[in-house]
Amino acid sequence: MRRHLAMWAMAAAVGLPVAWAGTIVLDWQTDKEPVSYVAGDTVTFRVQLTEDGKPLAGKMLKWQRSGDDQQTAKGEATSSETQPVEITTRIDKPGFVRIEVTVLDPDGTPTKDTAGRPLKFEGGVGAEPGKIEGYPEPADFDAFWQAQKARLAAVPVKAHLTEVPAKDPRFQLFDVKVDCAGNHPVSGYLALPKGAAPKSLPAQVSFRGYGVSGADPEWRDGAMVLQVNAHGIENGREADFYKALQEGELKGYAFNSTENAKPDTAYFNGMMLRVLRALEFIKSRPEWDGKTLIASGGSQGGLQAVTAAALDHDVTQCNAYKPWCCDLGGMNLGRLRGWRPDYAEGLGYYDTATMGKRVTCPTFITAGLGDYVCPPSGLSVLYHHVKGPKTIEYMQGSTHGYNPPNPTRQTLSVK
Repeated sequence: MRRHLAMWAMAAAVGLPVAWAGTIVLDWQTDKEPVSYVAGDTVTFRVQLTEDGKPLAGKMLKWQRSGDDQQTAKGEATSSETQPVEITTRIDKPGFVRIEVTVLDPDGTPTKDTAGRPLKFEGGVGAEPGKIEGYPEPADFDAFWQAQKARLAAVPVKAHLTEVPAKDPRFQLFDVKVDCAGNHPVSGYLALPKGAAPKSLPAQVSFRGYGVSGADPEWRDGAMVLQVNAHGIENGREADFYKALQEGELKGYAFNSTENAKPDTAYFNGMMLRVLRALEFIKSRPEWDGKTLIASGGSQGGLQAVTAAALDHDVTQCNAYKPWCCDLGGMNLGRLRGWRPDYAEGLGYYDTATMGKRVTCPTFITAGLGDYVCPPSGLSVLYHHVKGPKTIEYMQGSTHGYNPPNPTRQTLSVK
């Protein structure tokens, strides 16, 4: 485990030009590294508003606090030229506290940056993340997945490749469909260097985040990369094609509680069968070196990457960036829920954190301390569960779709 200790961890959560002559920046500090607290600690945030590097007085800062301890608080303070605004709270149990600070204009509306977003800080701190207990897994979890693998094995790995133009002339690019159990095939793009010899290339399978779209070609020098779309739909179609699916049969996919009541009917069932079949396909390619197989993705793609590593131990590296659906039952234990389906019994078989118990390859995880699509509590449970070498990087001021410039990072590792 590696930690870089600092008395005051400081970073610019926002530093963007707004409708004044100078650049307004919201600086923040915590009195320890963000996930170095223990249960019972008092936590102090110090927030300073500056303009062109000088303290800016007279601006209203509105803040609110929530957390996995179910405690809430809120307040307002006026920025000063001499003292930062202090927000003090306690963290009484293993878990995370969420802090949001918004800069207000004189009329009480949020100050906007040049992109039209509120000028704000979203982050937090954690206490003893390794002691957060995950939600119990289904008793027949492993038996269920053995049965799903048997379903998949009954369908031969039959691939249909269509070569398409590659933007990089060094590569061949194929639109790939692979027969699969369930209602849809694996669908993606395979890119590999031209003229690659047999058994010469490491392989990577990349997975996409939540949404309705085809795959995108992905290139890596000296490697072959298969990027698959989440739904087994066509690639490279016009925008109206995907919009129609998003507003039609795929509207709100994975959020249907009736489907999620049983693992066989959950939307994730077909998706994860395609994950496994994508791995089988790329391992069948003659160019694969038989050694290196990377599973990678962010958000929903992180969920798929962890599932890949859990259920296929030929995966040699898992990269999960802010992975989705970690600790799905955590909301039943009082933790902040994030953006996720309501818990249903069938979803327990697709929980990313539970999958982590079956991951033995080196795994890299990123977590945003302001990310409440994929809350840091669930990602901490995932990290704790992974059996192999592992690293988690917590980023202060990072939300699901935003990383601040040069954020404070705290990294924990087990080699």
